[in-house]
Amino acid sequence: MGTDAPRTRRHRGLSFLIGLLVTVLVLGVAGAGLGWWTVQRSFPTTSGRIDVPGLTTSVTVYRDDAGIPQLVAETSRDLFFAQGYVHAQDRFWEMDFRRHVTAGRLAEMFGESQVGTDSFIRTLDWRGIAEQEYAQLDEESRAYYEAYAAGVNAYLGERSGADLSLEYAVLGLQNGAYSPEPWTPVDSIAWLKAMAWDLRSNLGDEIDRALLASALPAEEVARLHPDFPWGAMPTIVGGPLVAAPVASSVTPLDDAGEPGAENAAATDASTTSTIEADATAPEHLAALASLAQTIDGIPELLGPEGGDLGSNSWVVSGALTESGKPLLANDPHLGPAMPSIWTQMGLHCAVVNDACPFDVAGYSFSGLPGIVIGHNERIAWGFTNLGPDVADLYLERVDGDSYELDGTMVPLTIREEVIEVAGGDPVTITVRSTGRGPIVTGIGSDFGAVAESYPAASDAPEGDYQVSLQWTALTPGTTAQAIFALDRARDWEGFRHAASLFDVPSQNLVYADDTGMIGYQAPGKIPVRKSGDGTVPMPGWTSANGWSGMLPFDQLPSVQNPPAGYIVTANNAAAGPDGPLITKDWDYGYRAASIDKLIRERLDAGEKLTADDLLDIQLDTSDLNAQQFLPFIAELSASLDGDAARGAALLDGWNAKADADSAEAAYFAVFWRTLLGDMFGELPEQTRPQGGDRWFDVVGTLLGEPENDWWGDGGRDAAISGALDAAWAEASELMGDDDAAWRWGELHTLTLTNQSFGESGIGPIEWLFNRGPYELGGGSAIVNAIGWDASIGYGVDWVPSMRMVIDLDDLDESRWINLTGASGHAFNPHYDDQAPLWQRGETRPWPFTLDAVTEAAHDTLVLRPAG
Repeated sequence: MGTDAPRTRRHRGLSFLIGLLVTVLVLGVAGAGLGWWTVQRSFPTTSGRIDVPGLTTSVTVYRDDAGIPQLVAETSRDLFFAQGYVHAQDRFWEMDFRRHVTAGRLAEMFGESQVGTDSFIRTLDWRGIAEQEYAQLDEESRAYYEAYAAGVNAYLGERSGADLSLEYAVLGLQNGAYSPEPWTPVDSIAWLKAMAWDLRSNLGDEIDRALLASALPAEEVARLHPDFPWGAMPTIVGGPLVAAPVASSVTPLDDAGEPGAENAAATDASTTSTIEADATAPEHLAALASLAQTIDGIPELLGPEGGDLGSNSWVVSGALTESGKPLLANDPHLGPAMPSIWTQMGLHCAVVNDACPFDVAGYSFSGLPGIVIGHNERIAWGFTNLGPDVADLYLERVDGDSYELDGTMVPLTIREEVIEVAGGDPVTITVRSTGRGPIVTGIGSDFGAVAESYPAASDAPEGDYQVSLQWTALTPGTTAQAIFALDRARDWEGFRHAASLFDVPSQNLVYADDTGMIGYQAPGKIPVRKSGDGTVPMPGWTSANGWSGMLPFDQLPSVQNPPAGYIVTANNAAAGPDGPLITKDWDYGYRAASIDKLIRERLDAGEKLTADDLLDIQLDTSDLNAQQFLPFIAELSASLDGDAARGAALLDGWNAKADADSAEAAYFAVFWRTLLGDMFGELPEQTRPQGGDRWFDVVGTLLGEPENDWWGDGGRDAAISGALDAAWAEASELMGDDDAAWRWGELHTLTLTNQSFGESGIGPIEWLFNRGPYELGGGSAIVNAIGWDASIGYGVDWVPSMRMVIDLDDLDESRWINLTGASGHAFNPHYDDQAPLWQRGETRPWPFTLDAVTEAAHDTLVLRPAG
């Protein structure tokens, strides 16, 4: 097993080769002494004055020594106009790239290699749903989106081509005809669909179970997808919810999955269809694997799907803090990207009143108005992924342009999409949809026919079997206006109102305010199923399957001021097992348990918590998986010899912390990957262990069953001994013969990869835009969740994309850090200046009040109305 490079599935479809000509031109330009001018020409103006058409009053943009902008405006309209202008200054290429992803228009930029990706996005119609959401916006929110778009376009009116970003100069060598279009509000809203797709929860698990069921008996599939360890791991709310809602409290859907018509009451969520097993027959193995591979290939702008795509957040009441006011911490775990997925920003009305109600700072997305995570002058909030099961696959019997439902052939909804292709002819695709959602088989050459060999129930005729997708994000929602409601909320009631609008993607929201209150709310569209539990594909030809409605907001998990005095969310179960079904695929709680333990240790020692304590907890590298293995290895040590004995001796006395400089952590990672390969290497390729929290639980349970067949012929002890032996040889090959010099960080590295050109395959191009590698500690299902995929190698796949701790006693004492930097311009001083701080676990001051912002200002730019 080698140290394979970490997977970057979200961008691997962009590995187009621009060719030798590009390399020659890039090197030639640099050699001519023009390279630095070409690079610098896109750097934005950050001081002085600029006359900007479209502004009605002046806006001041203060930037600190990290280039982080804080905007002060007289009106809400000018505030969001300026946000669009500044986002475009710093990140327009990123914005342009993202909108082409979400509209299914990458081929317009990069050519025919992107037609498959565009076909999939067009099939799901992210852009079309965003257009419907824009049409449904309230007047105030629509005005904010329009102001933001006007600000972006004001900046585009000043610059074009390489003056916008270096990437346009590189793209021009392949596609010289390309020029960016004006920005629109729908471009902003469509980004929310990409967020929803990347945080879609258990669709991968659904396919995984179906693939496993083709090779294993049902009890072993259940073993490899165990239930959440109720009672052994903490839940967020800390107890069971009320009973599941009855049909009368469910927003009804008709049989096609649309709101409106009455339906029969939902059956118990755990009920399994009598024909459900047919959906996972062995004949589907190759086809389902093809589907999984294709889904993996779609650009994932937040990160690859998996157990480590999550987050930590927790909030502590003032009764437990040194200051007497709450503290709130958050570090979302997403795929690493260059530039970072987040942009730090402050949005301040010069006078906060009903006409201009914003005084907020935190983390935003380029291309989207408002602040997504952060605080205003009264409240603070953080996000982690709730992870509800909001997407289901259905096997459909299709005959021509119709599909079967309850014994009747129903017409498919059909539309055509034309994909423009740079350097080639347009490609027309046909999108077919059932009432539940689009048919997702037959999209592009690599999809294959997922259900072509479906073995129908005994009374069913032979036919063409396809797969459709039902997903909450494929109906218009209200998240586009939720951000503004969150930014201007001033109390718990306003916060919960904002949460009620945040329907897709569903998030865990933690809360604190300046009165001392803390709280938690789960929002979102979460379906109620008529049958089954959402864990495997279901037959679609009967209305007995499908969704009967959505869980009402008031029955979603929520708590305020809990007796414990703190709330921890780390993608673990939101509440007990007796409430409504949210998902069967929670995170297994290892990070939540570690955070809970670290908080309790301080409190039990009589300490009051400080912001520094919360920052220290974010950096904890305790590996609970290693902790459960070490006693077994120690017990075996007397019977071991050779390399296995050397491995056991190295681990003896280890504190089970996965620090970057730890030889023990490096060796244990190799041992863990080796053991997983030995035990589960014969599973279907798409189901092999990533090595995170689910596999901690699976193998941890097997440790108590030493003769279980999964250990192999020799049982548990032989399997562990063999893995110790093989791991020593591999670790020596990877890091040398001197184990004292081994370091986890040598194997566990991060290269910050540009979202578009970072995997071009051309060294000079990648050198322009990528940064690293950085040696790191941490690991999967560890609080410092710098995750890796054991099915690939040891390289970093997921990271804390930012870290923040908000101090409600003095907001100017809050701390924050981004993964990369404020700028999206390669070689700008702020392109990667925060990365070394992030690597070392350091944070930066976070000024908020106007006095603190002006005192910290390194550059000041005044945007003035033109004329």
